[in-house]
Amino acid sequence: MKFSLTWLKDHLETEASLQEIIDALNAIGLEVEGVEDPSELLAGFRVAYVLTAAKHPDADKLQVLSVDTGEGDPVQVVCGAPNARAGMKGVLGLPGAVVPSNGMELRKAAIRGVESTGMMCSARELDLGEDHDGIIELPEDASVGHSFADFQASSPIIEVAITPNRPDCMGVYGIARDLAAAGLGTLKPIALPKFEASGACPVDIRTDDAKGCPAFFGRVIKDVKNGPSPDWMQARLKSAGQKPISLLVDLTNYLMLAFGRPSHVYDLAKLEGAIFARSAVAGEEVLALNEKTYTLDETMTVIADDAKVLGIGGIMGGEDTGVQDDTKDVLLEIAYFDPARSGVTGRKLGLATDARTRFERGVDPEFLGQGLDLLTGLITQLAGGSPSEAVHAGSPPSEAKVVAFDTALTKRLGGVDVSDDEQRTILTSLGFEVAGDWQVTCPLRRNDIEGPADLVEEVVRIHGLDKVESVPLPRVDGVARPTASPQQMLERKLRRAAAGSGLDEAITWSFLPEDVAEHFTATDDLWKLSNPISEDMKVMRPSLVPGLLLAAKRNADRGAGATRVFELGRRYFKGKGGASDERATLGVVLAGEKTARGWANGKAVSFDAYDAKAAALTLLEAAGAPTARLMVMGEAGDQFHPGQSATLRLGPKNVLARFGMVHPATLKAFDMDGPVAAVELFLDAIPAKKASRGPASFARPSFTPPALQAVTRDFAFLVPADLAAEDLLKSVRGSDKVNITAARVFDVFTGEGVPDGQKSIAIEVTLQPQEKSFKDKELKAIADTVVGAATKLGAELRG
Repeated sequence: MKFSLTWLKDHLETEASLQEIIDALNAIGLEVEGVEDPSELLAGFRVAYVLTAAKHPDADKLQVLSVDTGEGDPVQVVCGAPNARAGMKGVLGLPGAVVPSNGMELRKAAIRGVESTGMMCSARELDLGEDHDGIIELPEDASVGHSFADFQASSPIIEVAITPNRPDCMGVYGIARDLAAAGLGTLKPIALPKFEASGACPVDIRTDDAKGCPAFFGRVIKDVKNGPSPDWMQARLKSAGQKPISLLVDLTNYLMLAFGRPSHVYDLAKLEGAIFARSAVAGEEVLALNEKTYTLDETMTVIADDAKVLGIGGIMGGEDTGVQDDTKDVLLEIAYFDPARSGVTGRKLGLATDARTRFERGVDPEFLGQGLDLLTGLITQLAGGSPSEAVHAGSPPSEAKVVAFDTALTKRLGGVDVSDDEQRTILTSLGFEVAGDWQVTCPLRRNDIEGPADLVEEVVRIHGLDKVESVPLPRVDGVARPTASPQQMLERKLRRAAAGSGLDEAITWSFLPEDVAEHFTATDDLWKLSNPISEDMKVMRPSLVPGLLLAAKRNADRGAGATRVFELGRRYFKGKGGASDERATLGVVLAGEKTARGWANGKAVSFDAYDAKAAALTLLEAAGAPTARLMVMGEAGDQFHPGQSATLRLGPKNVLARFGMVHPATLKAFDMDGPVAAVELFLDAIPAKKASRGPASFARPSFTPPALQAVTRDFAFLVPADLAAEDLLKSVRGSDKVNITAARVFDVFTGEGVPDGQKSIAIEVTLQPQEKSFKDKELKAIADTVVGAATKLGAELRG
């Protein structure tokens, strides 16, 4: 949130310097993100007096001015503004000055053969407005030669970060209140302009949606005169980053930015019948002030008249009933909208507005009537008009929360010793009512206060967060114990292994759109958020693959040839009784080209299911899983291609990983081009290592290389076509665990010479002699054992 120092001092009587204010804001928890000084942008621009103005000798639309800068001889300036004339005072940019609107540095130059020293400036060139038809004309009392920044009384602009739990500081007045409580000055009372209301409101104002809009206050003002707002108001709105529009609109923005109270002004001539809050009808539409049409549903609150929807409650008004320059009669609206519904509506419609930001955090329910009177008084003071009596339809929340407070908590929780008297003074200065027995009544604007700990925070931050000393954590005697848990150690090892395999780590959102999440699990198992960040982040992810697929799509859309990404995070499911269930998972997505085209390899090569399997086995090996005992089975899930995917299991039921090619239907749902391979490791399914015992367990056993050379033997088997090669490998490896140290498939063949319904699998077996070399009869015995084990699976040794 931005505001000028001048605006802050409208509400805070203080002699503090800018730096003292900045330090105080940081000390009380309102972090200052930046400070801008507009005077720095106007350096080199000064008040000047035009002595003479003569026609340019070679240009009909240019004039040659003689300008008094307040020091030394007059300078010559070429100017094309139609209002430039002798005897006027304006703003002169001297050589070296930088024009704020375009960053151009001024210098002495010849324009159509006539030397020009600097430039007479318009409001647009100095970012002071949109007027570019002529140069700025200053009043007679402007002192020639003085800095234009000083003449403008440019005020520094402070930007603070308001955390979501501080809706009371979403206006300059709330920030001034905090600074006053911190002892930086005195909070000024809100000045309410006087006005006389007469006659009943001619429009029926009511609320038909007590849940979505508990209170709707309003009145009519007739015979107003719209136009530009005064300079002081425009300056304050600009300091907050708001563009002045017209007096009536600017006044509502001023009320919101100054006091955190959104409001709205309707053109009375465009209304039909009564105006009221109600639930929207599913499918009805409204053209909003941003000139976009939104389709509504029955969960949303709208403001409507007897004929149409006028605006989206708590979010944005409608275009059709907005005030214009010729508006004469207006209806003011100040309402209280339910915070939760405002947030849900905004997320559904994808609408982020200043009003929504305040309503979904919770505006001050006590400021409705006072806010209406303040807005009325400002309008009648600046735009004239005759206001009617106010209508207060419904009632806002009025029950104040009472918290039993123990002052000793401040020391125990906050780590700072604050006397009881000071704690009482701090809470009272913030608007809390403190009874003698420390029953603290919270102001209604502080809906963030839920218990004693929140009151401790209020006391500590006003006392000064910088006064809280750093305290080291206690350390136990003896050798320090590991700070990382076994799970954290495992995740670190997997990250290193994945990165060492050429994968890039990605960090994606833990939230997914509901339709994307439903593609990866049953709807009943989804963990849905009641108050999501947006509609696209409504469901906790049941898998890491969709987030990585979305990342791969973004990369492909930006021209990336290949994406090799992994993520280590959590999957989320709805547990028993609605409790949350989190499971540690590692996901991998391989998309694009594995090998780019080139003279050595020809065409580009894409990733396949074997790449996914290799990645799964590599990472499971790093995780300590017994990869040699894993079973390769199907049922990887509907998201994977059924003929090019599988699971790795330790036993028939314990699934450690799934891998393979992503199903074309899944790729279509993500608007991706294939092929894409994916892996998902379920870390919670990997069996933990058995605890080591004894001192010797800390050291690895010494490695002694075999004294004798290993022997390899090749076997080719005819097997049923549906037999998995992995099953055959396991059988061969297990046939002689003493002598067989390795076995691998080096050929799979179907075709000529192989009967129908069968395939040929060739396996290389590595035999390691121990104390003496193998003899022929020993090798034959081992070979018979291998063949015998393969025969049990229906294999037949090829001749």
